[in-house]
Amino acid sequence: MSQTGPRALPMTVAEPGLPERVEIYEVGPRDGLQNESAVVPVAVKAEFLDRLADAGLRTLEATSFVHPKWVPQLADAAELLDVLTRRDGLDYPVLVPNERGLDRALEAGVTHAAVFASATETFAQRNLNRSLDEQFAMFEPVVTRAVENGLRVRAYVSMVFGDPWEGGVDPAQAAAVGERLMAMGCDQLSLGDTIGVATPGHVGAVLDACGALGLGPETLAVHFHDTYGQALSNTLAALRHGVTTVDASAGGLGGCPYAGSATGNLATEDLVWMLDGLGIAHGVDLDALVATSVWMAGHLGRPSPSRVVRALTPAADRGPYPE
Repeated sequence: MSQTGPRALPMTVAEPGLPERVEIYEVGPRDGLQNESAVVPVAVKAEFLDRLADAGLRTLEATSFVHPKWVPQLADAAELLDVLTRRDGLDYPVLVPNERGLDRALEAGVTHAAVFASATETFAQRNLNRSLDEQFAMFEPVVTRAVENGLRVRAYVSMVFGDPWEGGVDPAQAAAVGERLMAMGCDQLSLGDTIGVATPGHVGAVLDACGALGLGPETLAVHFHDTYGQALSNTLAALRHGVTTVDASAGGLGGCPYAGSATGNLATEDLVWMLDGLGIAHGVDLDALVATSVWMAGHLGRPSPSRVVRALTPAADRGPYPE
């Protein structure tokens, strides 16, 4: 990636009370790519993961063992994990929707799994074909068996802040769903703003509701979409509440295939820029990450939506894409 001059750097001005370090949970290889209509070759996916690791990311959600009928992009999960060089000290979680998915994950030697629940009745019905209560009966044997086999298990809760069919979601309801998942044996709860409607005050209310049920910030992660341009402000609100794990997607890739109004995830580069400005450690090389997102944009045939990627990449290096 060429540079026309010295790269801009944010001035570091720390804010009292924020975490000293944030763990970036990179979801680009799974959540970022799952909604792509053109199948990305396994070799490209494996190189994407390697480039992200080279950039300093340590938690890389690699793929999902969802049925190929529902997410064709991830039908190659077993093949990807077979060709991927999994590095010591790095974490490669995979999403497992049910017991069959867990069987496949165990066969592939996975050590960190994730389940994906809903905070609302309608989305549970549409995404899981289960009621809000019935979903727990589906997840409990998955989580129990995973833990018995020595796996760490993360619980995602989607539609935490709003549902396109039901509207706003009561923070107490979202927290209660999370509490039931954590009681099964999950070790981390990721709160998902699937359609990107959250605002900072709402984020605080959900985190307070979680805290009231004994779910402290050390057990929580946040997963924001940037539909209304609120992902970074919502992340800052979460940091002010003590959350230290933030989900993000390189280049801002992603959306939810079951929620038509969902747009891209919080871009990892945009998150890194903000963390740098706040003096919060994260371990990521921003230049290497930007170069990786430009490289992946070339394979996808369109420019990265990340503001930071665009700001740090000369127009001539972005590729022949319509802006």
